[in-house]
Amino acid sequence: MANEMKNIRLVGRKGNERTIVKVGKARVGEGFTVIAGPCSVESEDQLLQTARAVKEAGADMLRGGAFKPRTSPYAFQGLGLKGLKLLEKARDETGLPIVTEIVDAKHLQWVCAHADVLQIGARNMQNFALLQEVGKAGKPVLLKRGMHSTIEEWLNCAEYILAEGNPDVILCERGIRTFEPYTRNTLDLSAVPAVQELTHLPVIVDPSHSTGRPSLIPPMSLAAVAGGSDGLIVEVHRNPKEALSDAEQQLTPVQFADMMKKIRALERFMASKQMG
Repeated sequence: MANEMKNIRLVGRKGNERTIVKVGKARVGEGFTVIAGPCSVESEDQLLQTARAVKEAGADMLRGGAFKPRTSPYAFQGLGLKGLKLLEKARDETGLPIVTEIVDAKHLQWVCAHADVLQIGARNMQNFALLQEVGKAGKPVLLKRGMHSTIEEWLNCAEYILAEGNPDVILCERGIRTFEPYTRNTLDLSAVPAVQELTHLPVIVDPSHSTGRPSLIPPMSLAAVAGGSDGLIVEVHRNPKEALSDAEQQLTPVQFADMMKKIRALERFMASKQMG
């Protein structure tokens, strides 16, 4: 494995070294960080209601898409700059730092002006030119694993960002494409401890895109806590049936709040066992 990862010069772990990515009051890589919010920013009311709900339930950051890379060119593509301004308004009201996806380098100035964390989605994981640009932007980056990507390929993409001088990278396991059609993707939970053996960067889990089923999100979230993940990024919508994207996989605020109680309880239990 060491020979296979010989090009991972900056991402590679050295001893007990761990990177803590600081975003507002959140410290990703220290404790358990939860990022939550709608797949897409659709309106001011929709975003603010959801933001207030996830804040009350204990989320540490707010996610929401202003630019949406969609499989179909006719699907909702996001509100763009208007969506970014709404995210900023939600941050001003709730205090939650903003995580949003960037899909094109030409939007970089806009996204940096309004967001706290730049997300690179699965489809853009190997968009090397975009990785280099966000590496120069001076903002923390959340890098999702591509749906067809190996761990080595994923870490090499993180290397592109660090090589441009940006040490603040959060890795996100979001499920990989397998022959199993029941779930949207297959959540590779073994990747979490595997990657933590190889890199000093924090690793979080996306149970929404990996499972595609609300009933599976809570158990997989708890499994991520038990497996040593540094956090979660979860889709929550005030009324998932009305969502303009990913309607089938978003939790309601009530479902999210119930899940958060279990997550924090498990987190406390595990911490007490480590101290004991």
